[in-house]
Amino acid sequence: MLTDQDRIFTNLYGMYDRTLSGARARGHWDGTAALIAKGRDWIIDEMKKSGLRGRGGAGFPTGLKWSFMPKESDGRPHYLVINADESEPGTCKDREIMRHDPHTLIEGALIASFAMQAHACYIYIRGEYIREREALQAAIDEAYDAGLLGKNAAKSGWDFDLYVSHGAGAYICGEETALLESLEGKKGMPRMKPPFPAGSGLYGCPTTVNNVESIAVVPTILRRGGDWFASFGRPNNAGTKLFAISGHVNNPCVVEESMSISLRELLDLHCGGVRGGWDNLKAVIPGGSSVPLLPASLCDEAIMDFDWLREQQSGLGTAAVIVMDQSTDVIKAIWRLAKFYKHESCGQCTPCREGTGWMMRVMERLVRGEAEVEEIDMLFDVSKQVEGHTICALGDAAAWPIQGLIRHFRDEIEDRIKARKTGKISAVAAE
Repeated sequence: MLTDQDRIFTNLYGMYDRTLSGARARGHWDGTAALIAKGRDWIIDEMKKSGLRGRGGAGFPTGLKWSFMPKESDGRPHYLVINADESEPGTCKDREIMRHDPHTLIEGALIASFAMQAHACYIYIRGEYIREREALQAAIDEAYDAGLLGKNAAKSGWDFDLYVSHGAGAYICGEETALLESLEGKKGMPRMKPPFPAGSGLYGCPTTVNNVESIAVVPTILRRGGDWFASFGRPNNAGTKLFAISGHVNNPCVVEESMSISLRELLDLHCGGVRGGWDNLKAVIPGGSSVPLLPASLCDEAIMDFDWLREQQSGLGTAAVIVMDQSTDVIKAIWRLAKFYKHESCGQCTPCREGTGWMMRVMERLVRGEAEVEEIDMLFDVSKQVEGHTICALGDAAAWPIQGLIRHFRDEIEDRIKARKTGKISAVAAE
């Protein structure tokens, strides 16, 4: 269990003052210029040492990503873009940072931008986040007034401007290249890679796209040292992490915990346990709606980090834990996710444009039990034809929940089909 003195986000629940004076009282903006004075290489080395992996879902090492930016400018400006388009169902951690602790993000943006030689940073915020944008913009205005942003930001000698750009509520704009397209005023559709954003990103200039949480933890890591951050969690899964727990728990919440905490400890300690007791657990989606679910049998020893969950053919994703108890119609739950991905597909790639709708329609029939048993294998096969055959990961995100359902709850799907044939199907499943 993480102790309070090791928490980075000390105002996650908005109990204290979120203004600049409140943030300073909690230790933010303390010696920022001194951190910047240590130089770009020192900052990137400390980030590599910390073992921080991207908190937006993919888990790519943050320090390594920063090091891809060109060392010298070829005349083009460099940009940092912060992805605050938090549209993954179940995920609600970044909004708490922007709402209650925005100065962690602003200070992190300044330091990270300096490390990548960027004089400008854009925060692309989700269309539905109205109050979050207001809180963030108010904090940015305060930082400008105090001389922490703008010319000679925080007396560091670095000129730095920070802009907030509001999206229009498209899930696809959470994908980094679609986000860049949207920022440029075009339709939010993913770009082919290469070129990667570090070579040609926003306006064709070197760009790094990072998640809100990845940037907001930077100042604290640099103050306390990369080794301090690396001391939490298992090797290659370092640091503290915001977990957003929803669904059938007694107290849904967002909490900062150490990486590699066990799922059971996370739920019992912070959420008052599963509704109706641990034995009432049916399945858990461990990392937002795009990762395959874990059945209750795997949840006993589940460890919340990238590597353990990948070994179980799932993933940590954004660490949005969705808990389902025995009352859940799990087939219907996955159909609902299939419907979401069908709706949010941008339609650029044929496997995703056609496949998401096809998978949703088959799932619809499985919910009612109106399919043949052979169709289960056919659905799995089609999901494999969508997965990995698209420009971005939305095709994977649509396929994985269905694969997880078939892997772990195939007997339930078959039972429903058989019950339908014999006329015994329950009213709940038939609706």
